[in-house]
Amino acid sequence: MAPSIPAVDVPPAPDTIHWIREPEALDQWLAKAPGSPLALDTEFERVNTFHPIPGLVQLGLDGEFCLVDPAVAERSKGFREVLSDTETPKLLYAMSEDLELFRQWLGIEPKGVLDLQIGAAMAGAGFSLGYARLVETLFGETLDKSATRSDWLARPLSDAQQRYAVDDIRFLEPMYRWVMGHLRERGLEHALPEESTRFADELAEQDDPGTHYLKLRGGWTLTPQQQGVLKELVKWREQECQRRDRPRNRVLADPLLIAIADKMPKSLRELSNIQGLPTGAVRRYGETLQHLVEGAVNADNSGLERIAPPLNRDQQAFLKILKRLFRKAAEHADIPVELLAPRKRLEKVVQEKSLSGQPFFHGWREQILAPVRPEIEELLTS
Repeated sequence: MAPSIPAVDVPPAPDTIHWIREPEALDQWLAKAPGSPLALDTEFERVNTFHPIPGLVQLGLDGEFCLVDPAVAERSKGFREVLSDTETPKLLYAMSEDLELFRQWLGIEPKGVLDLQIGAAMAGAGFSLGYARLVETLFGETLDKSATRSDWLARPLSDAQQRYAVDDIRFLEPMYRWVMGHLRERGLEHALPEESTRFADELAEQDDPGTHYLKLRGGWTLTPQQQGVLKELVKWREQECQRRDRPRNRVLADPLLIAIADKMPKSLRELSNIQGLPTGAVRRYGETLQHLVEGAVNADNSGLERIAPPLNRDQQAFLKILKRLFRKAAEHADIPVELLAPRKRLEKVVQEKSLSGQPFFHGWREQILAPVRPEIEELLTS
C-alpha cells in the first residue's frame, strides 16, 4: 500500500453535531465556499421497497460538517444546484447507491462527482477497499460502525448515529488530498474525475428498463425469440416494481421470468402450469403476462442484443493470456487490474475478438496500457 502523506490533517470530531433545519439556511451554508470540494454522503432504507427511502444527508465543507433531513435538502435550491454543478467537486466514497438515491429521489444526475474508493485504488491503496479500513490505514482512527444497520428514518437519531454520520464525511476531504497527492506523483491527476464520470454514466444507463434483461445471465440459453419475450417481461417487471415501489422478487423473481420466456405459454392454463409460479402471481398478473408473451413472440428480434453466454474452454484460455498482458501493465503502474480491466469488459473483448466500444485505449487507461498495446492488438488479430 502507498504510504500516507503526513501533511494531510484530519478535522477533529465536533463537540456538538450541527443540524441545518431550513432550506434557506442550507442555501446560505452551501454558498459560503463556492466551488470548494463538498464532502457528501447519505443514509437510506430499502428493505421492502424498490426505491431507496432517504433518511439523512451529510455534508462537509471547508472543515465544517452538517446533517440535513431529506425534506430540508429536497426543498433547498442551493443543494440541487450544487449537485448539478460540474465545477464543484462532490467527494463520495463507493458512490453507486448515493447516485441511485439522487436519481430516484430528486431526479438529479449529480455532476462533478469523485469516487474516492476509485481514487484510493488508483493511488495504490488497493481495490474496493472499505471506507473504515482506509481511514484506519491513512489516519490511524478506528471508526465505530455499530450504527451502520440502524434505523435512519427514525427521529430523533441517537448520539451514536449522529457521530457515525459525521464520521462518514469527516475524512473525505483529507482523503481527497491524499489521493490527489499520489495521483499527481503518478501523472494521473486527470484520471479520477474521468473514471468517476464514466462510472456514474454507466450506473445511470443501467436504470433503463429496456436493457435490464441483459443482467439475467441465466437467460443466455434462450433463443432470440425467447430472449425477445424475456426483454418485454423484464421491462414490464421493472415498471411494475417502480409503480408499486416493491422489490423485484416481491413481483416476480428472475428465474420465473426466464421460465415464462422459455415456455412462451399460449394460455393462462399453460402459464399456471409453469413450475414455481405462485398462484397469486397468475391471478394478479396472468392476463398481463399472457398479453406480453403474445406480443413479443412475433416481434422482429433481428437487432436484439443477446445475453452474453459464459466463455467456452477456448475463450477462457484466451482470456488468461489476455489478462496476463493487462496485469503486466497494471502491476507496472501499481493499479489493480480489476480497476484497469474489469472482468466483464475483458470477457466482452474475448467474445467479440475486438476492442471496439471499450475504453482501454482512451483517457487515463491509454497511458497505462501503452507498453503492452502492440501485444494486445497482435493477440486479437492472430
